[in-house]
Amino acid sequence: MSESNHNTTEANTTSSDQFVKEMRQQEEPTILHFSEDEEDLVARMFRLVGKRWSLIAGRIPGRTAQEVEKYWTSKCAFPSDQCSSSA
Repeated sequence: MSESNHNTTEANTTSSDQFVKEMRQQEEPTILHFSEDEEDLVARMFRLVGKRWSLIAGRIPGRTAQEVEKYWTSKCAFPSDQCSSSA
């Protein structure tokens, strides 16, 4: 194999390895830790405004709408009275 082909193959392998690594990181579930106060606020806000995640996240400093939605969705994987939007 010539020098230029070897470098191209090596670069492709490196970028391919990096791609696989990034995909695995995205697939791994990230455990979100919410304080008891945050959990209570999310539950109360969800009952009031439903799935308006950005509105709910706006009430919790440092939390994004995606984090709140992911937290709520994972919490609601198990049946609970808190997960329904009716008051």
